[in-house]
Amino acid sequence: MPDHVVDPATASFLSYRNLLFTVAYEMLGSAADAEDVLQETWLRWIDVDLSQVRDERAYLVRIVTRQSLNRMRTMKRRREAYVGPWLPEPLLTTPDIAEDVELADSMSIALMLVLETLSPTERAVFVLREVFAVDYDDIAAAIGRTTTAVRQIAHRARRHVDARRPRQTVSAGQTRAALKSLQSAIETGDPQSLLDVLAPGVVLVGDGGGVKHATLRPVTGADKVARMFLGGLGKVPGTLTTHPITINGNPALLVRLDGELDGVLTVRVDGSLIDGLYYVRNPGKLTHVTTETPLTLGR
Repeated sequence: MPDHVVDPATASFLSYRNLLFTVAYEMLGSAADAEDVLQETWLRWIDVDLSQVRDERAYLVRIVTRQSLNRMRTMKRRREAYVGPWLPEPLLTTPDIAEDVELADSMSIALMLVLETLSPTERAVFVLREVFAVDYDDIAAAIGRTTTAVRQIAHRARRHVDARRPRQTVSAGQTRAALKSLQSAIETGDPQSLLDVLAPGVVLVGDGGGVKHATLRPVTGADKVARMFLGGLGKVPGTLTTHPITINGNPALLVRLDGELDGVLTVRVDGSLIDGLYYVRNPGKLTHVTTETPLTLGR
């Protein structure tokens, strides 16, 4: 076979690769694990008789879902040994993701943290139904449940997630405005400017993974968070700079210390105030913040 000729199985897999990665990442919150799931999916896909496959997209999503559910069990054991809070792995995303409000919302670090509170099956059903609009029958085939059971799981998961979403829908412009105020407060070190942009019940979550210094548990309350911020980020030795960036389809800040990447700061905004701050410093989770990752709903 000439080098430039791609066999049908490979061509089909490559055409859906971005979709499959997005599905796996939404379920796992880890790009590294999502890549492993894609490799496992590929190994199973090349053994499939394509003449017997009616819908290649649905079939591939089914494989990815099953492999993601298997991977969740392994990740649960890793999480139990993780030092400090665990945050999803941030991804630098292409500009078109930010324009897709539905995808950007589903990819936000804040929502992905909510998905962490679901059971693996609930998360798989929620992601497939609410994010990718997969039919109930296809979801049932993917997770090995009846269609009736899947509908019940979807309803339960949706109710759980809706109860933990921000009360108001916030635009990317509102988030950028809040981040700009936060950026200014960090640079000036002004406590009042910081308090003015923080909601009274704001929560700060830091993820250093035991490699970089970070809070070992979430910090709650505007006064405590402001003191932590100005006593931590604001007083680190060296020159601290922050740069606007798009992470998981949402506005965020890239933090550098003396020109070196220190972490990624994302926020959850309710109204005009920040009620969630998520700072990833673990170097192992910062490998996808300098090169754009293509994501898609694939509809």
